[in-house]
Amino acid sequence: MKIHCIWEHNGNDTLLYSRDYIGAFTRGSSLEEALSKMPQEILAYSRWIGQSITEDIIPIVAEEHISSLDICDADSDVIFDSEKQSLTMEEYLHLKTITLKSAEDFLKMHDSISDKHSSSLKPKNTFIGPRPRTAHEMYEHTKCVNSYYFGEIGVSVSNDGSILQCRKNGFELLEKQTGFLSNTVLTGSYDEKWSLRKVLRRFIWHDRIHGKAMYRMATLTFGKNSVDNTFGFN
Repeated sequence: MKIHCIWEHNGNDTLLYSRDYIGAFTRGSSLEEALSKMPQEILAYSRWIGQSITEDIIPIVAEEHISSLDICDADSDVIFDSEKQSLTMEEYLHLKTITLKSAEDFLKMHDSISDKHSSSLKPKNTFIGPRPRTAHEMYEHTKCVNSYYFGEIGVSVSNDGSILQCRKNGFELLEKQTGFLSNTVLTGSYDEKWSLRKVLRRFIWHDRIHGKAMYRMATLTFGKNSVDNTFGFN
């Protein structure tokens, strides 16, 4: 089973995205390292959405994008060729369902951690400033891209409420726009290209980045059974 991947990199530092499982990704200090992690990521992702894969998973690079950003910290501005295509209503509703499930499962993971303000992680500076270390900080950071992502495609929405509620609010406003399924590519902040397809992928991808970080932090800080592994991370 071939998994078509988009390779975004700055030198050797790599972000590898699945084109077939939207939001699935791996990272590595080289393409080879990221490729080696992709089969396990796809298996975990497929279990998360209720699918079963019995075939061998073979990741292949379908697109390459060279970036000047801090790829090692998961900074990204890539838009896939496939993210420039219009959507059918069926496609949109399917991706919307996964995007809302992602928000709901992130919220459940956060809520399952008893102490949301403690962490054994050491401080580290990244392109966004000090990295989020506690469950509370990771949750607030992940929730508060809502207005940013939707805003890049012309949807003005706040970050009020839970991560699930503010994301639902964004979709409600989006769906009031005529022709939103045409998936117009827009130039947003920092001259970055955005589309509805990209926004859907970015939400799931961003949830998975910080969901993995939250899960690892919680197991390291509080013990293996201290957090609800809602995404089924390995």
